[in-house]
Amino acid sequence: MSDTRFSKPLIYMLIGSALILALSLGVRHAFGLYLVPMSHEFGWGHNVFSLAIAMQNLVWGAVQPITGAFADKYGSKIVVAVGGALYSLGLLLMAFSSTGLLLNLSVGLILGLALSATSFPVLLSAVGRAAHPDKRSLAMGIASAAGSFGQFIMLPSTLLLLQNIGWSAALVVSSILIALIIPLAWMLKAPMYVAPHTSAHSNKASLSFKQILVIVKNHQPFWFLALGFFVCGFQVVFIGIHLPGYLIDHGFNATTGTIFLALVGLFNIVGTYSAGWLGGKYSKPHLLMWLYGLRGITIITFLLLPLSVWTVYAFGVIMGLLWLSTVPLTNGIVANMFGVKYLSMLSGLIFFTHQIGSFFGGWLGGVNHDMTGNYNAVWMFSIALSLLGVLVHFFVNEEAVIHD
Repeated sequence: MSDTRFSKPLIYMLIGSALILALSLGVRHAFGLYLVPMSHEFGWGHNVFSLAIAMQNLVWGAVQPITGAFADKYGSKIVVAVGGALYSLGLLLMAFSSTGLLLNLSVGLILGLALSATSFPVLLSAVGRAAHPDKRSLAMGIASAAGSFGQFIMLPSTLLLLQNIGWSAALVVSSILIALIIPLAWMLKAPMYVAPHTSAHSNKASLSFKQILVIVKNHQPFWFLALGFFVCGFQVVFIGIHLPGYLIDHGFNATTGTIFLALVGLFNIVGTYSAGWLGGKYSKPHLLMWLYGLRGITIITFLLLPLSVWTVYAFGVIMGLLWLSTVPLTNGIVANMFGVKYLSMLSGLIFFTHQIGSFFGGWLGGVNHDMTGNYNAVWMFSIALSLLGVLVHFFVNEEAVIHD
């Protein structure tokens, strides 16, 4: 029986990945708290900030396959370090963005590029390459779960900064914290796992990027999986960006929305770890069907119940369990289908569809609110997408196209 324990270099990488994800996703998770104060100060409708966030997600997704290809070829360390520097720069520019153009440059373009290098596709792919195949899903789940703790910590911290020093100074502080990603990137140096019987001159190693893309292009289960990830992106960005504003519209203060997002981050730790553990024991496509179905049921229940702080917090707990549980399962399926040699690029490709969904979730939420004063249409669309998320995973399997 092969030894499937985590090696010391992999444990070191898991710690580094968790810290980087905690910073990167923690700061991003709090962006929704800036919508109201920035919009009020500059007299913007919700659509201005929403469009910048939507552009961020679109840029992030569009360049993710390219960033992933660089990480596959040159290693994750340099890509993550450059991403950390861009992230810090983008937050500084956001702190002085008084026009929609500057907001789109900082939040949309620069932070979109930075997130492509400092988020799940690059970091989980690095972890996946270093882990034994039997422990790959669990390792990805651990990195995702530990990274989620940053989302829990950064939200109340950001709210305190906003209340005490204002939104612009809060962004400067966040920029300084994000700069820590640059030295942390050098913890990402665990070697790729190679099975004892595997030849260094396998056929898989000789495949070019172009050949891999041709194989992917003709593999229908991959594109059904991508369509499911579109659903995920739409829902999490719509809720993450617009729920604080939705609550303010209904008479709640900013603290309620912050606690909601913090609960999402906290229970996301449990959800992503559990998804990674379950993904090593059960069918990942079947688990994804359950996740999307439960999301739809949760949204319907939230909208039907009388709105109170307790229903808001319960919604945060349940959505947190379902929030990014899709990520280790989806990336694990991609790894099982195509192996790990080009995992960053292929995870980036499928992540692009996630970010197209994120674009529409962020942007349409703002458009719906500015046109009608509410979010009703987008809530209904989110519920319909949950059904789509269940259906498409009927056509997804984990059959290996390219073997490790």
